[in-house]
Amino acid sequence: MESQEAGQIPYGSSVIRSNAVDVSLPINYKNIAGKTILITGGASGFGAACFQQWANHGANVIIGDVNAQAGTELVARIRKETGNANHHFLSLDVSSWPSQAAFFKQAAKLSPHGGIDHVMANAGITSVPEEGSFQDPPDYATMEDPPAPVHRTLDINLTGVVYTTHLAIAYLSRNPGSRNCSVDEHTAPRDRHLILVSSLAGLSGLPSLPFYATAKHGVVGLFRTLRITGALKSGIRVNMINPYFVETPLLGIDGALVMAGGAMAKIEDVIEATTRLVADQGIIGRALVIGFRGPSSVAKAAGLQPVVADQAIWDVYAHDFEQSDVFVRRIIGVTNLIATARGWVGVISDVGAKLSRPFWKVLGY
Repeated sequence: MESQEAGQIPYGSSVIRSNAVDVSLPINYKNIAGKTILITGGASGFGAACFQQWANHGANVIIGDVNAQAGTELVARIRKETGNANHHFLSLDVSSWPSQAAFFKQAAKLSPHGGIDHVMANAGITSVPEEGSFQDPPDYATMEDPPAPVHRTLDINLTGVVYTTHLAIAYLSRNPGSRNCSVDEHTAPRDRHLILVSSLAGLSGLPSLPFYATAKHGVVGLFRTLRITGALKSGIRVNMINPYFVETPLLGIDGALVMAGGAMAKIEDVIEATTRLVADQGIIGRALVIGFRGPSSVAKAAGLQPVVADQAIWDVYAHDFEQSDVFVRRIIGVTNLIATARGWVGVISDVGAKLSRPFWKVLGY
């Protein structure tokens, strides 16, 4: 029986999850070959870099982006380099549900096996004007009809990710030839894998970028829920990456100036972290932070325990299924203990009370 000592309320044993990712282990690149991978926002940045890496190891990659020229040119180049005609670009606006639905449907048709193995929900933007107008708004009190603020960052970085995730669950769970994920199965011809792209801004506040941080916190919340339910309900393994500042088009000139002289993460480390998640099918429910690649002595001084020299990739939720968010877990623990004590009598009593009320009151009207 699991311990119920004060402050120690673990998750149930039914949760399907793997141990913390061991970044000292070699990556099994052979397990990428033949997989069909979808990447939103794949024409530049992390998406384009991962596309190049996975295509080089035999994956069939389909990217979606609003930048048709960049996406078309990238696919043409990688097709030529790899000799694989199963790479495709499709026009995609992640903030539009019809656009995303059409993207997934067409991608499945283009896939050599008629299904999808991996989905990387990568598309994202930053907007300094949006962030600035939110923190320094006009005097709405003097306006007769104040215009609604623009929230494009939230539309793309959060709503877009939710759309992608919703469709990914539908398609991954029906991937032909695939099986429910298992921590004991590290390789297989087919997979069911969703990669959510958040940020260090999803784990901590980010001054001057409240919209961006809000969206990325939302992605973390989505991950922390789906990492529990995805494997249990749909056999899908859900993982996440949380990069620190990296020099990509997303960072922009303003961001590069702010970070000038600072220690940024490297895109090759982001690629390595994401590739680990793709290549090992036994990795389930893990989140990797990608930070500055510094000396082990610096990492130890910060309280980290590196397992490789100049470690840049860290498992951010390494032990949270054993004990996390003490206050919240205690609140949930109180609820669980009360529910356990009440048992079926309590369930029947509550259901009976609801059914005795008029139907419209049960619905909340």
